[in-house]
Amino acid sequence: MIAFTAAEIAEITNGRLAADPTITPSAVVTDSREATEGSLYVAKPGETADGHDFIGSAFERGAVLALVERDVPNGSGLPHPVIVVEDAVLAMGALAAESVRRIRARREAEGSDLTVIGITGSAGKTTTKDLLAGILSTEGSTISPQGSYNGEVGVPLTVFKAGFDTRYLVIEMGATGIGHIRYLADMVRPTIGVVLGIGTAHAGEFGGVDNIAVAKGELLEALPDNGTAVINLDDGRVAAMRSRTTANILGFSAQAADDGAAADVLAVNVETNPAGNPEFELFLPGGTTGHRVSSQLIGAHHVANLLAAAAAAHAAGVPGERIAASLSAQTAASRWRMERTERPDGVTVINDAYNANPESMRAALRTLADLGRGRRTWAVLGAMLELGPDSIREHTAVGTQVVRLNISRLVVVGREARSLYVSAIQEGSWGEECVFTETAEEAYDLLQNELEPGDLVLFKSSNSVGLRHLGDRIALPPQTGASANEGSESL
Repeated sequence: MIAFTAAEIAEITNGRLAADPTITPSAVVTDSREATEGSLYVAKPGETADGHDFIGSAFERGAVLALVERDVPNGSGLPHPVIVVEDAVLAMGALAAESVRRIRARREAEGSDLTVIGITGSAGKTTTKDLLAGILSTEGSTISPQGSYNGEVGVPLTVFKAGFDTRYLVIEMGATGIGHIRYLADMVRPTIGVVLGIGTAHAGEFGGVDNIAVAKGELLEALPDNGTAVINLDDGRVAAMRSRTTANILGFSAQAADDGAAADVLAVNVETNPAGNPEFELFLPGGTTGHRVSSQLIGAHHVANLLAAAAAAHAAGVPGERIAASLSAQTAASRWRMERTERPDGVTVINDAYNANPESMRAALRTLADLGRGRRTWAVLGAMLELGPDSIREHTAVGTQVVRLNISRLVVVGREARSLYVSAIQEGSWGEECVFTETAEEAYDLLQNELEPGDLVLFKSSNSVGLRHLGDRIALPPQTGASANEGSESL
């Protein structure tokens, strides 16, 4: 974090200063448990807890200043050193915006620059962010989000990790409504914007897929004329966004035979090796020969993410051979994204339950089927949330797909996903092939009793359903995985 005095923070956030104006925090936290010596604690109200209730704990752990929405006295009745603002989250955004502005100005004054890259899309944001950060980190100081920090709180927290030496700032941008991406883009002012795809994730919150496209395209509208818009030409809704930007356009495609003339970044001769890793020849603008990419990620659906990262890195000036080498060397950097574990007894666990929507569910199931040739395959599936009125239809389609892919065993967990189970039965899967359990605990007992050496099991659900924790437990060797609570977090 670059240095701001309390007086400067109050001015930037339009807050009322009730603290020594010379206090200069060294980090920003929104969780009192993460406060360390010198922290600025942001007491934001939450859905289940109010950060103001934990101000005392933050100061006990070393916080020196708090950003609050109301005064909170300490145990002795004296006021804590605070800055009182109308909205703590918006104040974080204002401070983050000023941080980017100052870093950019300092670097320009020194004859260099700060490249800010925004990434959005209905699926693949975190994987693409990780891949791109992996490439750029070999070129200069790079800051990227922890996990999936991609909203109005996560983006500022990412920015606060940047300093005057930061060369690349990679920002993942999520949204649950129109205007959210615009807000984040106005905060960080990206010069490169990546739109991966438009799916049905959060369709219920947005009011339809068309509104999702409107929201995601806000990133491209925010780019400067000399910026670069990286767009997925294999997604019709994204390809149609060309008219929404005045920036240079860099289109990528894995369908060279169909749209090769229109694409600037191509994956040619795409194959998937026996381990499920995609391999292809990467062609970039200005090059006459391809660069071989042999990814260590699992699933052909990652080709789009690999291409998006390659295109953004090319726009940032990284040579093609270094892009390909980095993409080939990287493994999954964030947890629960096609995370593969080989148990000592021969059971293979693929935990892809960080998130789920119809597109990512279909991709994961196709990968399970491809990898499972000659093996018994299990799909342990939970609900895809926030689909709105399309929820039953989309879950029904997944159940049908499971049967048509000849997945050996289906375990559906939770009542919100029951239509998936019903559709699989109606498609012709019954008896022991298809099982419904009310809880993850029931599914755990079933798997513990019935998994056999050589089985391949996939876990997939929306994040809040919590099947990623069930996947973690099943990934443990049987002799250490028996405890119902061992290694799991609150669901």
